[in-house]
Amino acid sequence: MHRPLLCLLLLLGLACTAQAAGPDRRIAITIDDLPWQRIGDTPEAELAPRHAQLMAQLAAAGVPVVGFVNEGKLEVDGQVRPERVAMLRDWLDAGHELGNHTYGHVDLHAVGVEAFGQDILRGERVLRPLLAGRGATPRWFRHPYLRAGRSAADRAALSAFLGAHGYRVAPVTVDNSEWIWAFAYARVLDGQADPAQRAALLQRLRRGYLPYMLNKVDYFERQSQALLGYALPQVWLLHANELNAAVFADLVAGVQRRGYRVVALEEALRDPAYARGEDGYDCSRGPSWLHRWAMGEGRPQAFYAGEPTVPEWVLELAGLESE
Repeated sequence: MHRPLLCLLLLLGLACTAQAAGPDRRIAITIDDLPWQRIGDTPEAELAPRHAQLMAQLAAAGVPVVGFVNEGKLEVDGQVRPERVAMLRDWLDAGHELGNHTYGHVDLHAVGVEAFGQDILRGERVLRPLLAGRGATPRWFRHPYLRAGRSAADRAALSAFLGAHGYRVAPVTVDNSEWIWAFAYARVLDGQADPAQRAALLQRLRRGYLPYMLNKVDYFERQSQALLGYALPQVWLLHANELNAAVFADLVAGVQRRGYRVVALEEALRDPAYARGEDGYDCSRGPSWLHRWAMGEGRPQAFYAGEPTVPEWVLELAGLESE
């Protein structure tokens, strides 16, 4: 066969193979508000078994996770409870990483950079020695409410502070209102007296939650393709709560059926898009980093259309009027 023709056929074959393979879908999973999201509202006798259920779900899924700790949740009446610190050890024993989510889940935009920095340091008084005992240091930081600074000056000051203390920001690209579903689930679990009605509502929430979350992943993949031209390795936000303790393994299986590989956070963040950081977004809300970048580019409102929303019946069960 003529050599130029052979080369052309080989190139066409490679192109067809790449097209058939589809995009390189990768996603890192992060879980906030450790040791437990609603720890102050969870019946004390239920905390240990619900935590054990979540750990069992993590083990069944068999994927890497980074958990973000609010050290204030380790305390009762100002005293650190050993059994709550043991919950963090369970994460480490299972091979997962732990990061800093501030001591009191404070809002940077409400307290300012200086007070926020002090709350970060307060949030590592248990975490740092806990990791040191395993030859590690805290290296990941997650902003509460995903609020990262309303001005370039504040973002630069916080970035310098985090860098000086060995932290790297863990962004979020697949943002969602998972917490609303979880609040609804917990309210039904602890507040519905009729066993049959409680079981039916919990099942309805579980069945609705999975497609909602997977549709969010699909939506942000489309956003990535539209903004960047490729499937960004995503970072998914979840929380340590009763709902994920019931369905986390199914959630992971669902995203894997969509062709995603669950990867370590560090691998996902090697993508050069993350070098953009938070620059260009000066508003008060805490959206997906994809949307921050889009807003920084001045994308029109139509760009954000189609994002899945929480159904009214879930909002009602959660006791909320809107997302």
